[in-house]
Amino acid sequence: MEKEANFEDTIKQLEVIANELEKGDLNLDESVAKFEQGMKLSKTCSEILENAEKRISILIKKDDEVVEENFNVE
Repeated sequence: MEKEANFEDTIKQLEVIANELEKGDLNLDESVAKFEQGMKLSKTCSEILENAEKRISILIKKDDEVVEENFNVE
């Protein structure tokens, strides 16, 4: 069973790929493969952030009732 993606680990992998691409030591095929891998990791990071944003909520107690409201960044 594959472990669920962790944001911090995924970002580190993305940084490694970016550094490899920046060096310019890869041939075209390797560069394209690294770029493709980076795009997949970037998508994974976006999905993790979207899911975290959906889970963030503020619990407010009103009249002895707990009300869940969406978290809004201002």
